Amino acid sequence: MTSQAKIAIATAEAPAAIGPYSQAIRVGDMLFTSGQVALDPATGQLVPGGIAEQTIRVLENLKAVLGKAGLDMVHVVKTTVFLKNMSDFAAMNEIYAKYLAPEGVIAPARSTIAVAGLPKDALVEIELIAKES
Repeated sequence: MTSQAKIAIATAEAPAAIGPYSQAIRVGDMLFTSGQVALDPATGQLVPGGIAEQTIRVLENLKAVLGKAGLDMVHVVKTTVFLKNMSDFAAMNEIYAKYLAPEGVIAPARSTIAVAGLPKDALVEIELIAKES
């Protein structure tokens, strides 16, 4: 894709945007996602469980958005992780690594930030930037 037009990406396989934002925006060969929290796309409710369950749902939501854009996790070049509690870092990181840094895949650059609160009182939110190969 060589056009520099701004194109909105949306899929029913991830929670719908509930405000004035897009699930993702594609510009040329770059994709910029909005942050995802652990909302079940079918119900719009936060998934039950702790940081492990929420991290899996967040990454599945992001995987769906990437898929709609014709990309997958190997295309991710940068992530930002927002954690409600830094004490959840190790558990989040274990799941994150399975999705974004499996053996043989170059892990994306990442920032991890502790925050006072997240939408729906979620424990984790992740946004990413991906580039088409």
